[in-house]
Amino acid sequence: MPDSDDSTDRVGITTYIPESQKAQWEAHAAEFNMSQSEFVRSMVQAGRRGFDETGTDSTGSSGSNPGGNIPETVVQALDAEGRLSWEELLEIVIGDVESRLEDAIVDLQENGRIAHQPRDGTYSLQEDL
Repeated sequence: MPDSDDSTDRVGITTYIPESQKAQWEAHAAEFNMSQSEFVRSMVQAGRRGFDETGTDSTGSSGSNPGGNIPETVVQALDAEGRLSWEELLEIVIGDVESRLEDAIVDLQENGRIAHQPRDGTYSLQEDL
């Protein structure tokens, strides 16, 4: 099955790690003001970048942008890749904003706080409907 970021369907996964590692991940995610799910997803995607033959993430995700910390995102990307062009760095920073916005929209819809109006392609607060 090909990877696709176009789908709004979300599925859960389960993994088992030592408690000490979970504590480290929780602390790191908190430093970046990220949920644990977002942190793990971002780190997996960042790690996958090194395994794709083309040198780019095959899913279209652009890495991590922890808490909007652009300088740290640039350092992490360069640490992982060695050298990147301006365009590649821009894609990493902007792409993560898109992923984080999508995650936020999905979460807000699931919690009944916002609604999507497909006909006009807009979102609104539930109480405004």
